[in-house]
Amino acid sequence: MLRAYRSDDIRQAEEPLLERGEPLMDKAAGALATETLRRVRAGGNRVPGTVVLGLVGTGNNGGDVLYSLARLARRGMSACAILAGRPHSGGFAAAQRAGVRFPDVGQLRTLAERADVWIDGLVGIGARGPLRDPALEIVRELEDVRAGMPAEPLVIAADVPSGIGADDGVVAGLALHANVTVTMGAVKPGLVLDPGRRYAGEIVQVPLGLEEFLPSEPALLSVAGTDIADMWDVPGPDSHKYTRGVVGVMTGSVRFPGAALLSTSAALGGGAGMVRYAGPREVARLVVSHHPEVVTDLGRVQAWVLGSGVDMDVPEAASEVARRLQEAVTEGIPVVLDAGAIALLGTLDVPSTVVITPHAGELAELLAARGEAMSREEIVAAPSKAARLAATLTGATVLLKGSVDVACAPDDPLWAQGGAAGWRATAGAGDVLAGLLGSVLAQWGDELADLGKGHGIPARLAAAASYIHGRAAAIAYGSGQPIVASQIASAIPQAIGEALAHR
Repeated sequence: MLRAYRSDDIRQAEEPLLERGEPLMDKAAGALATETLRRVRAGGNRVPGTVVLGLVGTGNNGGDVLYSLARLARRGMSACAILAGRPHSGGFAAAQRAGVRFPDVGQLRTLAERADVWIDGLVGIGARGPLRDPALEIVRELEDVRAGMPAEPLVIAADVPSGIGADDGVVAGLALHANVTVTMGAVKPGLVLDPGRRYAGEIVQVPLGLEEFLPSEPALLSVAGTDIADMWDVPGPDSHKYTRGVVGVMTGSVRFPGAALLSTSAALGGGAGMVRYAGPREVARLVVSHHPEVVTDLGRVQAWVLGSGVDMDVPEAASEVARRLQEAVTEGIPVVLDAGAIALLGTLDVPSTVVITPHAGELAELLAARGEAMSREEIVAAPSKAARLAATLTGATVLLKGSVDVACAPDDPLWAQGGAAGWRATAGAGDVLAGLLGSVLAQWGDELADLGKGHGIPARLAAAASYIHGRAAAIAYGSGQPIVASQIASAIPQAIGEALAHR
């Protein structure tokens, strides 16, 4: 499981190590130089004669770059650095001794065009807000240079790319795109969250021995395949359909029957012991014709999926969804609220056992109903802020869908799941995710009902469902062909099986 920590937590964890004389900057610089050498060789290039340009700010990141340039110069690289302010004194002296050149910033364009590698240490994890001069002008010039280069340089960021928010991934103006980010001590949330992750490239984490001094609760977590076995209920010899979880599904309508098929298919594939369908009679016949395992009689349910494809403009349908939600909340049954049903929380407070699954537009509407103006574009630019705000206002667990899915409850850690194929963005994929999440919640339904509150469990399960959804999309995507939502649903069992194989 990936754990990411805020910049303040990183700095506080470094203090006791620095007090006892640990050479953290030397370790960071060594790792930065080693990764640069590895990448240069992997590209089929000889180290001697490779031209490397360091971009050096005034903070510790700049010091890391200076010390790494000294190491690279001693290995035969042609190294120079552009200074964006007063440099770290020790790093500057070491670089000078090693023969690193320090030309004037007026030569930046020429140097950048000739360099094979750029190492970015303009600003560090403590920077807030948009870049300011001289770093801003340097980044603007570099991006302009790169756009006109026939072969782009290898760009390596020290800790975080300049211009992204280390704690939230917000990009408040220009930022320098990196191919690789060598992050020191621990991963920062901004490298995982959109839009910052789009600038980070591949993340290489350098251990500095901070672990014992970091908070027990990270700022952000991300599920990996090896974590799924701890979250999915794997049946044993004494299991039966009720112990495996029963998920109730009220989705679809005569207008949108496909949502019912997709959500029930995903709920079945997610491993629940039984799926009960409680939608319109005409749609129920369609569902059973495709999935004869689905039960249409009412009975015991351990989680509900409500809203996908329900025509909430029809008063009877909207009233029935609202009734099911109220009953479930009263009985402590977890609920997935999707699509138009999310609007019910415009005036209703709920516990964190209710999970809403909005995209940015639906979340903007919900926040507006709660008196918080945040446009779709603003939500895309700061998804963690928007998801946390919605969770705080409603009490629900929020699974904000995007290229990186973000899940959180009002007070628990943030979860972020990215890396899914872009082809996942297809009509009905959200219906599949809702059904899958309902299936895994049903497997935990009795425990959540006994606890009476979510205690962070629904957010963790939402992240797990997002991971499996992404893997199922990747399986359907295969070698690169377009996919549709029904293919994602069909690949869910294989995705779960692959993850459970890591046990």
